[in-house]
Amino acid sequence: MTPTIRKFATAFALAGALGLAGAPALADDVTVKHAQGETAVPQNPGKVLVFDLGALDILDRLGVAVAGVPGGVKPDYLKKYGGDDYAKIGTLFEPDYEAVSAAEPDLIVIGGRSAAKYGELSKIAPTVDLTGDAKDFIGSVERNVTTLGRIFGKETEAAAEIEKLDASVAALKQKAEGKGKGLLVLTTGGKISAYGPGSRFGVLHDALGVEPAAPDLSIGNHGQPASFEFILETNPDWLFVIDRDAAVGREGQSAQQFLDNELVRQTTAWQKGQVVYLNPANWYLVGGGLTGLHQSIDQIGQAFDKSS
Repeated sequence: MTPTIRKFATAFALAGALGLAGAPALADDVTVKHAQGETAVPQNPGKVLVFDLGALDILDRLGVAVAGVPGGVKPDYLKKYGGDDYAKIGTLFEPDYEAVSAAEPDLIVIGGRSAAKYGELSKIAPTVDLTGDAKDFIGSVERNVTTLGRIFGKETEAAAEIEKLDASVAALKQKAEGKGKGLLVLTTGGKISAYGPGSRFGVLHDALGVEPAAPDLSIGNHGQPASFEFILETNPDWLFVIDRDAAVGREGQSAQQFLDNELVRQTTAWQKGQVVYLNPANWYLVGGGLTGLHQSIDQIGQAFDKSS
């Protein structure tokens, strides 16, 4: 190699090295296990679309910025996501695929109502399904917190949140001891469904320690059809009520008005003032979110504190 060629080659190599040194490093992918398999997602993705309100609650609590959310009713603490700063990407059930594509997301998070759309959404960008497990509700929430903490480099914050949740659950279980039996019902459109252990809302019994007044109810997603007569026959010490119509913003008779009748008024729960109207958005819409869970635990704990 002549001196001239050697000098050129050295200069070219140096320039290349400097160019590579100045270029940003590509983010390492993180392989995430979720409800529909495994997905490689970029570490700390920049643009995130979220179709599940429980996941949105967790990300909000961890301080992670979100670019797009579904339209529709949200609890007060997530109201800011209804603003113009966030892309509207469809509904909890039905994505607006054009809006999703136009947003050019680095990550899409789904769960529950949006889980059925995994196949289509995963063609647009890496998608993870954080659908919870009703039979291990608190455990699945904590796994989702850990997963999102890992993706966004928030492992320390995630661990602290899990510790707080464990402490809150343990405190409520202790308060629930000796408080009597509880029945959870959902009201909507003049109808009643009852939910027991292992069901969609079974966390009340399975994790939070409320003894079930009706332990053998159907565990289908829509619960077991019930009536005023069933509530009286079961005669719970505590009646926990989710007003679905209030959760989704449907006008009409409230759960309080609906249940205020001759049969329900005969129950121990009613006579002792132990009918708890649960925050409907937290229970029906959000489900497995951290802030929602803490609010639910606090509400039940305060009800127990007031009881004789």
